[in-house]
Amino acid sequence: MNNPHTLMVQGTTSDAGKSVLVAAICRILVNHGHRVAPFKSQNMALNSAVTASGGEIGRAQAVQAEACRLEPVVDMNPVLLKPNSDLGAQVIVRGEAIGNMKARQYHEHKPELLEKVMESHNRLRDEYGVVIVEGAGSPAEINLRDRDIANMGFAEVCDCPVIIVADIDRGGVFAHLVGTLDLLSPSEQARVKGFVINRFRGDIKLLESGLDWLEARTGKPVLGVIPYILDLHIEAEDAIAQQQGLATDKDTLKVVVPCYPRTSNHTDFDVLRMHPQVDCEFLRDPARFTGADLLILPGSKNVRGDLDWLKSSGWADIIAKHLRYGGKVLGVCGGYQMLGRWIHDPDAIESDAGSSEGLGYLNMETQLTPVKTLQNVCGFELASGAAVKGYEIHAGVSEGPALEQPLFEIQRVAAADDSTSGVNDLFRDGARSDDDQVRGSYIHGLLDESGVLETILTWAGLSETDTFDYAGLRQQEFDRLAREVEAAMPYERICALLNIAPHP
Repeated sequence: MNNPHTLMVQGTTSDAGKSVLVAAICRILVNHGHRVAPFKSQNMALNSAVTASGGEIGRAQAVQAEACRLEPVVDMNPVLLKPNSDLGAQVIVRGEAIGNMKARQYHEHKPELLEKVMESHNRLRDEYGVVIVEGAGSPAEINLRDRDIANMGFAEVCDCPVIIVADIDRGGVFAHLVGTLDLLSPSEQARVKGFVINRFRGDIKLLESGLDWLEARTGKPVLGVIPYILDLHIEAEDAIAQQQGLATDKDTLKVVVPCYPRTSNHTDFDVLRMHPQVDCEFLRDPARFTGADLLILPGSKNVRGDLDWLKSSGWADIIAKHLRYGGKVLGVCGGYQMLGRWIHDPDAIESDAGSSEGLGYLNMETQLTPVKTLQNVCGFELASGAAVKGYEIHAGVSEGPALEQPLFEIQRVAAADDSTSGVNDLFRDGARSDDDQVRGSYIHGLLDESGVLETILTWAGLSETDTFDYAGLRQQEFDRLAREVEAAMPYERICALLNIAPHP
């Protein structure tokens, strides 16, 4: 094969474990001294991240880069689709939005993107030597086979080996694997080097007869059976897990995050799910709301549409009642914009042109603009001096008296090769209401820093907050994942798939 040091992980279904398996293989190889980079040619997700160069990529690839101990770059995810309706999405190529497209229009456009996809892959291959690629959905989606750039369409052009992962916990694992393989073309079947079964619970002896049958039926080896790893915390690619937080402390703060139809970057609040003093719950149905100390309005890919949903679903009434009873509300990015008086979209950036009346808790207005703000930032909270860092991804400029009571003083974090890297202009971010019950900020990831996290939890009502090292926990979880996967899928087997020599 022309790219033997590139290995592609495809799945029988969405959420089969592709993203996590790629992160695991990356960390295993890095722990053994290899230079490796993650890659996903086309990602459809509302969770995104900003690279040092100011480009936007899927959040999963930023997480996989962290598993590689690398800073993310746009080549790791050259095409990102951010759905803003059931039929269309914003298309981002090499970190920059090129416009909104309906599904059929994008399908016709895909051949033009394949060259850019391959250029990105080849740059990573040349720099790092080893590339671990994540597929999208399933390679057996018959209606999407034509012009495919995300699964076998990429693998065929790249000429790389493929492994297929299936989730046994959801049932039907043998049918998923056999059916997927049977629906591939002969050349595609030939490049499949084996299967990985994910999330297995129980006695492996009871599975062995099925594994023997699978290998005899397909002629492909089972490369590993990965156990169900309890309470593993690796950021989700896009789906919002419904489990609540892991609070164990008697002094617990209740946090609820309403989930609107186009919620984006919900991983901003993963730190709350892991905090031992926080009970954090994501709720879509307002009828299930039973009270909270803090309500958080997350980001949105269609701010006016999701704002309308908040009002029609009953969440807006719940927010008003929550504030009357003394609760606190925090808005991040799109959620911050919703807290203002008006949101204007004269150029139909996210939906139909027009204006929507906001929730009115912050005296400001936001106008959506064609130019998206994409930048990493760092600074400090004005009230406490606590350090903050994160990233901004928003198509909108907010103005009004509320901004005269900002939360943070920050500056852009420029890439090392940025010609403006010497420019360190400070600016203010965020706003608070006069009674300080409502706060908002454009900074994604602001809660990941322990100091700011403590001040927000104290503001929301937690009497004593413990220091919580979320960054350290993330690294521990990557290493725990790598140990579990390597025990099931040995390092030497991974090296053989990649045609590389194991390091001593």
